[in-house]
Amino acid sequence: MKKSFTYKDSGVDVKAGEQLVDSIKDMVRSTYRAEVIGDIGGFGGLFRADFSSYAKPVLVSSVDGVGTKLIVAFKQKKYDTVGQDLVNHCVNDIAVCGAEPLFFMDYFSTGKLDQKTGREVLTGFTKACRENGCALIGGETAEMPDIYKDGEFDLAGTIVGIVDEDKLLSGSDVREGDLLIGLESTGLHTNGYSLARKVLFNEYDINDIPEGFSETVGDLLLRIHRSYLEVIRKLKKSEGVKAFSHITGGGIEGNTKRVVPSGLKPRIDWKSWEVPALFTLIQTKGNVPDQAMREAFNLGIGLVVIVSKESKESVLSYLGKLGEPAHVIGRVIKS
Repeated sequence: MKKSFTYKDSGVDVKAGEQLVDSIKDMVRSTYRAEVIGDIGGFGGLFRADFSSYAKPVLVSSVDGVGTKLIVAFKQKKYDTVGQDLVNHCVNDIAVCGAEPLFFMDYFSTGKLDQKTGREVLTGFTKACRENGCALIGGETAEMPDIYKDGEFDLAGTIVGIVDEDKLLSGSDVREGDLLIGLESTGLHTNGYSLARKVLFNEYDINDIPEGFSETVGDLLLRIHRSYLEVIRKLKKSEGVKAFSHITGGGIEGNTKRVVPSGLKPRIDWKSWEVPALFTLIQTKGNVPDQAMREAFNLGIGLVVIVSKESKESVLSYLGKLGEPAHVIGRVIKS
């Protein structure tokens, strides 16, 4: 008699997915805002948008992933931080446009669903959503056997926010002579991991502590990508603040030129701040050229604020009061 096969025999356990959703409902609900309609598990996430306080409301959205930072999480068997990385990354991308986050949606795909791992990842999503004030209104958990190795998964996320059109931060009023103020990162954030892994895992195991450091390689690389939402909220109201740049793939120069008008460019003074030791370790151990480092990594600067020369001192003073270490790292020049 010919053997019969079920979906579970092929590697997809629908019941396990349902059990995961049931186990995280309270966590997800903890992120809800008053505008959320319905509950987790529907075909679509529902959000009752109220635009009455906006003259010309503009929705701002962004989608991203965590990249090969996930491989570090697999090696470390630590999964609660990568969800925070993803939410914070997406929040920063719309915050630099002047937008306030409204809601977030996630995509979690794996070869075989491990409920403990899935719950840890979702814990990170919900923690960061609460901290950023955005609702986690839906997502997708997919089992795809033969696509991923055992214990591996991938993440993606989409965020939607809102800003009044006349308060959009596009960089259109940036001028020659404006200054670049850099705010510090918490580590690599979510970029440059292919190069970092190639160098560091050629020299160290995940639990090794490099000389001069107090953390393991795994902990150093899994430092959470911070959210700059709160500091952007405060700074964008300050006189002379013209634009923000979230430093992701492409580095400081590559990202900052995205908010500088045609005919101008950012000039970075690469010696104006102390590059954190983790980046120096990568460069030294891998004999990585300066330009390659500048293109792959944030080098300790996670956000750039473009300000007028006249507002430099007041902005730096304000950042000091906020407890934000900041550095004047360059200026805008003619291209």
